[in-house]
Amino acid sequence: MKTPQPLPEPLGSSGFTFQEAANAGATVGRLRHRSLVVPSRGIRQPLHQTFTELSSVVRPLTVITEFSAASHATAFTLRSFPGFLPGSDDPITHISRPDTKAMPRRAGVRGHRGQFFDDEIVNLNGLLVTSRTRTWLDCARKMSIDELTVVADHLLRIPRLGFEGRSEPHATPAELAEMLDRHKGTPGIQKARLALGQARIGSDSAQETKLRLALEYRGLPEPRLNVPLELGAGVVRQPDLAYPEQKVAVEYDGEGHSETAQIVRDIAREEDFARAGWLLARISRRHMENEARAAVAKVRSALMNRGWSPK
Repeated sequence: MKTPQPLPEPLGSSGFTFQEAANAGATVGRLRHRSLVVPSRGIRQPLHQTFTELSSVVRPLTVITEFSAASHATAFTLRSFPGFLPGSDDPITHISRPDTKAMPRRAGVRGHRGQFFDDEIVNLNGLLVTSRTRTWLDCARKMSIDELTVVADHLLRIPRLGFEGRSEPHATPAELAEMLDRHKGTPGIQKARLALGQARIGSDSAQETKLRLALEYRGLPEPRLNVPLELGAGVVRQPDLAYPEQKVAVEYDGEGHSETAQIVRDIAREEDFARAGWLLARISRRHMENEARAAVAKVRSALMNRGWSPK
């Protein structure tokens, strides 16, 4: 097979539309070469190119269809939302258009139509995608209330500037409420309203949210989330969950806590709490199995040790 001419820059680094290639100077013959595949009509993709970025596959699908944006499960994945969305591992690309336009219909695409306000479609590194708050609502139909709460907590959390390069949350409770008010009658909206009602600012991970919900569902008091506690002179700790009245702190230890350096830090942390008269309940993934019953039992025991009793 004759070696084809290189594609004009920046083609070849991702999928592209036939029109983009023509505008860049690629000939019709080059675009028909067997080194390119046709994932959908009017789109070309290098045969042996492996795209690790989902946006490389999705972008040409939104470009070729006017007034369209990545949405639903595709936007959920592009935005790296935490939690579980049924079908999010499906290779189908979800594309939305305004309800004044025809439904997107092409290979590899699941089309949607709806009403969109100006701030509900944003540019994400050159790709049009639904906003975080709109994506949260769009996915409500297929998600459980608890998983919607996990995403809501993620959107509401106050970021740590030194680690994330931003100081503002992705959304406020008022902004999520406004999204629900804009689209009354949307499938799943009642679940989204319930999720917003139990969402809280302060959770740093999906597991922290799930742990908090499990504790509250089983009658334990609502904990405070990631609040700094002064345990002594110059000693400040910020547990995942805390019950200051009972002096009980709860930490969820993820995968990284098995590393040697982290084990040393965890021991020091536990000693700081003990010296200050606090009980520290450490929760691992195994405690979260079977509807987090072991985690609930461990925290309940710590609270009752400190005089708390169920009402």
